[in-house]
Amino acid sequence: MLNTIFRGIFDLEQTSVISVTDFLLCIGCSLLVGIILAFGYQFHTRYTKSFLATLCLLPAAVCVVIMMVNGNIGTGVAISGAFGLVRFRSVPGTGREITMLFLAMGAGLIAGMGYLGYALLFTVIMCGLVILYNSWDFGWKKREASYKTLNLTIPEDLDYTSIFDGIFKEYTSSCELVRVKTTDMGSLFRLTYHLTLKDASKEKEMIDKLRCRNGNLEISISIQETAAMEL
Repeated sequence: MLNTIFRGIFDLEQTSVISVTDFLLCIGCSLLVGIILAFGYQFHTRYTKSFLATLCLLPAAVCVVIMMVNGNIGTGVAISGAFGLVRFRSVPGTGREITMLFLAMGAGLIAGMGYLGYALLFTVIMCGLVILYNSWDFGWKKREASYKTLNLTIPEDLDYTSIFDGIFKEYTSSCELVRVKTTDMGSLFRLTYHLTLKDASKEKEMIDKLRCRNGNLEISISIQETAAMEL
């Protein structure tokens, strides 16, 4: 009876119909996979409620689509092309977030094809690796304190093109002037540098020397924003 209700109106006699039990089993497995991915992503990572909800529901959505096109190569190719056009029109995601979305889609695809055991195994392995990389702060924490953005105010009669070169050469491994702005009716210049410090513990020592060169005007230093450089 249930199979008759949920049978497609365009199905032919030779078309295999997914039973309601199998459908619910695949959906349940996909939701479980999404919950595991969401819990794994939370480990040592900043996250938003909406992104966790996406991770929880995305595998189930992909699972349903794959089940509906199962066995139809033409429809499958069309759906794959549609997935390629999907863009998340919100705040640009980091490489880590995009990877988690692909993992969720992959797990949902596996579940939609009926390989529920493989879907769970794939999810557990990938979440284990995500947790491991996050616990190690893989490739970031050791260098985070070295990347700085320096805002420096100087009087208009000071030649900023070379006046600080000696200090930057002593305390930084790389230095880039990214912005010059006039303030106070042109009587002051405000410079913005992106720095990579050789030794983060000598940050105050560098600022003290900069103060001697800029006449003790305002200096601010902050952690460098790297979101624009992330995939």
